[in-house]
Amino acid sequence: MPQIQTGVVGVGNMGSGIARNLIGAGFRTAVWDLSEKARDAVSPDAPAMPPPEMAAQGAVMFYAVPASPDIEDRLGEVLAASTSGATIYDLTTSFPDDTKRLAARAAAAGVPYLDAAMSGGAGGAEAGTLTLMIGGDEDAFGRTSHYLDAFARNVFFLGGSGAGHAMKLVHNMVCHTNFLAVCEAGRLCEAAGLQLEDMIRVFNVSNARSYISEARFPNHILSETWDGRSRVHNLRKDLDMAVRLARSVGADRTLASDTLAFLEAASALGMADEDFTLLYRDFDRIRETAPDPKAPSGTSRDS
Repeated sequence: MPQIQTGVVGVGNMGSGIARNLIGAGFRTAVWDLSEKARDAVSPDAPAMPPPEMAAQGAVMFYAVPASPDIEDRLGEVLAASTSGATIYDLTTSFPDDTKRLAARAAAAGVPYLDAAMSGGAGGAEAGTLTLMIGGDEDAFGRTSHYLDAFARNVFFLGGSGAGHAMKLVHNMVCHTNFLAVCEAGRLCEAAGLQLEDMIRVFNVSNARSYISEARFPNHILSETWDGRSRVHNLRKDLDMAVRLARSVGADRTLASDTLAFLEAASALGMADEDFTLLYRDFDRIRETAPDPKAPSGTSRDS
C-alpha cells in the first residue's frame, strides 16, 4: 500500500465525516479508533492504523477525540515513532494551557502540534463545511493547510499555541449561553400564551436571530427529534473551561457562570449523557434546582 498522507484518530460523530472528506479529496488516509466497528464504518479505502504507525509514515494526523488528555495518554509513542513531515492537529475543545504544554513537548521532538478547534458539529464535518480556529506553528500550518480545505469552509489562523482553543472556549461560551437564553425566551412565550414556533419564526427575520434559532430549534426542538448529537456533559465541560479561562485572565464571567450553574444542575439530575437539546424539554425542572451563582454555595434561585 502507498504511504499515507493523513490520519484521523477518533472516528466518531466528528472524525468519521472528516476522514470521509479527506478520502473524497483524494488524500491517502488511515483511521484509528478504539472501536473496531467505528473504524470499519468509515470507508473501505481507509485502512486501520494505530497512531504511532501513522506518525512513522510522516502523516498529518487529525485527532478528533474528546479532549487533549486523550492525546497525551499515547503522545510519547507517537513522538518516538515520528518521521519527517509528521504533524499533529488537535481538533478537540481543550484548555489552552494544556495545549501549550503538549505543543512544547511535541516541538522538543521536532513535531509540530497545532490546535484546530472546530465549529459546525457533526453535520458540518460530514458536509465538509467546518470552521477551524488554529493556533501553533505558522510555518507548519502553511505546509499543511491544504488538507484542511477537504473538510473546512472557513479556516482562521489566530496566533501561537493555544490561540485556537482559547477562541473556541469564547465561541462556545457565547453559543451555549445563547442556547439557554433562547430556551428561557421560549418558556416565557409559552407561559404568556404564545407559540414557540411563532417565536422562532419572528426571531429568524429579526435582530434576535442566531444559529440557535435558525437551526437548533427548528431542526431538533420544534421537530421533537432531540438529536443535536452532543451531550449535556460536553456543554458543561466547555463552560467549565471558559469560566476557568476567564478567571485565569481576570475577565468577567457572570453570564458564563450562570450558564455553567444550569448545566451542572442538569447533570446532577442525571442528564449528563442526554442530548443537549433536551435541556429545553426539561428547562423548568432544571431551573428549579439550579443554584444562583451569585448566592452563597448551595442556595437555589427560589430560596
